[in-house]
Amino acid sequence: MRKSSPSPRASFWLVLAMFGMLAVPAAITLHTVHASTQNPTPHGYTVSLLLFILPIIVIAFWFIPLEGIQVSKKAFWWTIALLFPAGALLDFFFAQYFFYFPNALATLGARAPALGGGVPVEEYVFYFTGFLAVLLLYIWLDEYWLADYSVPNDDADRIDFVRLLQLHPQSVVLAIFLILGAILYKRNYGGPGFPGYFTFLVLGALLPSSMFLPAARPVINWRAVSLTMFMIVLISLLWEVTLALPYGWWNFRDGQMIGIRITAWSRLPVEEVFVWVTVTYATVIVYEILKRWKASGRTLRHALMGR
Repeated sequence: MRKSSPSPRASFWLVLAMFGMLAVPAAITLHTVHASTQNPTPHGYTVSLLLFILPIIVIAFWFIPLEGIQVSKKAFWWTIALLFPAGALLDFFFAQYFFYFPNALATLGARAPALGGGVPVEEYVFYFTGFLAVLLLYIWLDEYWLADYSVPNDDADRIDFVRLLQLHPQSVVLAIFLILGAILYKRNYGGPGFPGYFTFLVLGALLPSSMFLPAARPVINWRAVSLTMFMIVLISLLWEVTLALPYGWWNFRDGQMIGIRITAWSRLPVEEVFVWVTVTYATVIVYEILKRWKASGRTLRHALMGR
């Protein structure tokens, strides 16, 4: 059953709450910056994880229960179980090639397993809470704030389908075009190396799209996707440009970047502008596919391949 639109009074307080769940952790994180040149941001990276954690708490334990939104728990946790390992594998296998963490004092100092000597434990918390925040925000926007544009759980457009696994050739062509373009730019203008980080991001976003977009597209709330992307990218840019790069919480190895750096943003690699766009895109596709599968009542094989 479709949710009714929020009343003007409810909308006012929800807008304030949405602003607060971003402004409060941002203020707390910014407060970790001190004038000391020895340790200007003690545990700054650790504290900054509130930028994801507080929205998770507000949405999961206030917004969603307040409106009685019924979340497809199996689809939700399947999505996290499939996507979080992608972020974890990025760190475990490739952190030694893509990233470095010059300011150990900005973390708790605990090292998590990763090839090449480990990474700050905050890295795995970062990816886990990032996927949670993206998915919860999309669900709340889809089921309540922008519910007029959602496809109800019992709608025939969600339940009736031939199969979920459908090739989307445009995504395949786009992935090839983007990766080849990055390789050519790197070879001619970006210095020695291979654009490995960009390649990972493209594959992470467009592999789900190439296999499932035709089946996911009819049930995706694209207005909710756009607002989710806007809010998550805003958080990301605040995080990296204002704090992470200037204070050495993490940084990027030139050999694995395309070679385009944004000078005004502390030389942020252009790849980072698109990280959370790709994460949001892939997360929504995977979630909506799993939700269609669960709503159909079919076996996984039957849902994916049809009869």
